[in-house]
Amino acid sequence: MTSQLQITLGRKVREHRLKLGLSQEALAAELGFHRTYLGSIERGERNLSLASVEQLARLLGVPPLSLLQD
Repeated sequence: MTSQLQITLGRKVREHRLKLGLSQEALAAELGFHRTYLGSIERGERNLSLASVEQLARLLGVPPLSLLQD
C-alpha cells in the first residue's frame, strides 16, 4: 500500500534531482542504488528508512524534512 507520504517524498526527490540536472542513473550511482530502485522511490512505491531519507537529502542538498512536506 502506497502512503501519501511516500508519494510526496518521491515527488520531492524527483523535483530536486531535476533542479540539479541529475539523471536517475547519476543520482542512483551516488546513493549506491540501482536506477530502477530510485525510479520506484520517485513513483512513491518504496517505504524508505529514515537513514535513506537523510542520505537522499544530503546528496540533494536539502533538509530531510523538506522531502516529506508538501
